[in-house]
Amino acid sequence: MKVKRTLQDVEKKITDFFLDNGRMPTYSEMAEIIGVRSKSVVHFWVAKLLDAGILQKDAKGFLSLTRNPRALKLAGEVCAGLPTSAEQEIRDIVSFDEYLVRNPEKSFLLSVTGDSMIDAGIREKDLVIVESNKEPKNGDIVLAQVDGDWTIKYFHKQGDMVVLEAANAKYSTIVPRADLRIAGVITAVVRKYYR
Repeated sequence: MKVKRTLQDVEKKITDFFLDNGRMPTYSEMAEIIGVRSKSVVHFWVAKLLDAGILQKDAKGFLSLTRNPRALKLAGEVCAGLPTSAEQEIRDIVSFDEYLVRNPEKSFLLSVTGDSMIDAGIREKDLVIVESNKEPKNGDIVLAQVDGDWTIKYFHKQGDMVVLEAANAKYSTIVPRADLRIAGVITAVVRKYYR
């Protein structure tokens, strides 16, 4: 029995795969999720999705969804000081990938352990986004390898000397004894309040 598929059905299956796996399916995986045996049928559906503007191809030929299904609606503003009436009106669609990551090719996530940066608002189990090609400035929080150990700390350059400072009074300033490598600058912190 021949199954009748619509563009919306195929789009939903690919979008569901993306939401479950955090990536686009391969052509073989598309054949499986669409329920076809032939890759030529997959190419047919990909061409239809490209024509409809649902999918797009980059310069290397990699497919992506035109609209990020993980994007959230920006519903307005709310005051964190004295209570005011918060007007809720859909103003825009925000993708956290685009909002938090300026340079995705040079950025990666790390999970934080320890409490040395707690006064900077970085807590244990937070995720930090590190941009690896960003030149650190005084006061930036950096990912650094100091004498063989990895850490995140405030970056301060004093003449030719670099010191790394914690954001917790329990920890002393780090002055590298032999080796210092700055691997990137922390550009954002992500925290979930409910786990």
